[in-house]
Amino acid sequence: MDEVFRALADPSRRRLLDSLNAHDGQTLRELCTGLAMARQSVSKHLAVLEAANLVTTVWRGREKLHHLNAEPVNAIADRWIRQYDRGRVRALADLKRALELPMADEFVYTTYIATTPERLWQALTEPAFTRQYWGVEFTSDWTPGAPMTWLENGVTITDPAQVVLEADPPRRLSYTWHTITDEWRDSHGFDHAEAAALAAEPRSRVSFEIEQLGERVRLTVTHGDLEPGGQLLAGVSHGWPEIVASLKSLLETGRALPVRQG
Repeated sequence: MDEVFRALADPSRRRLLDSLNAHDGQTLRELCTGLAMARQSVSKHLAVLEAANLVTTVWRGREKLHHLNAEPVNAIADRWIRQYDRGRVRALADLKRALELPMADEFVYTTYIATTPERLWQALTEPAFTRQYWGVEFTSDWTPGAPMTWLENGVTITDPAQVVLEADPPRRLSYTWHTITDEWRDSHGFDHAEAAALAAEPRSRVSFEIEQLGERVRLTVTHGDLEPGGQLLAGVSHGWPEIVASLKSLLETGRALPVRQG
């Protein structure tokens, strides 16, 4: 946590984070242009922010995109807000997030877990793990093109387009997001209009990048092909941090955290 506070102490680094908060997924050139800062200075500041896990990077072809990573900020909130009225603070934060959500088409989230890539792969694919930290069970043979069946809240979700996209154990996994069915809507308490709006959005995908770094594993979750400003983007931006925190707790302590449904 000290690394995070040191990184945030510099006003130029805070400006970089503000820029990514306003427009996530920028290249180095875009950040330099938008902030009128020298390329070398921006590169040095980004290196500090990456070391503090406040910024994570994803390659798209030949371009390296920089994303604001909320995991360390969530950790600070857990440490310093827990003793106060967290429910009220969370409600205000949710409102602020909804009003300020950037017009991006993907959500990127990075965390570090004291585990092995093989164990993390198990936790992402085996029902014995996923039901504990996520409340979801998957049925699939985890090969590219294979169908995926979701079981959540007692509801089975299947669809021909609900498939595995990539599977390279234990390094990379990608699949399409589940189908918004009437049964799923009812089990989560969504009203018909809200569920219809979700179902009308494009089919999205989620990807998991797993990288061994010493005794820890870096997990990067990218939920992409989202409708900019859509309901699903708002939902996964809130949901993934909770799911990943519960996954991390399960692997490091043997106990998952409660994950809110819906």
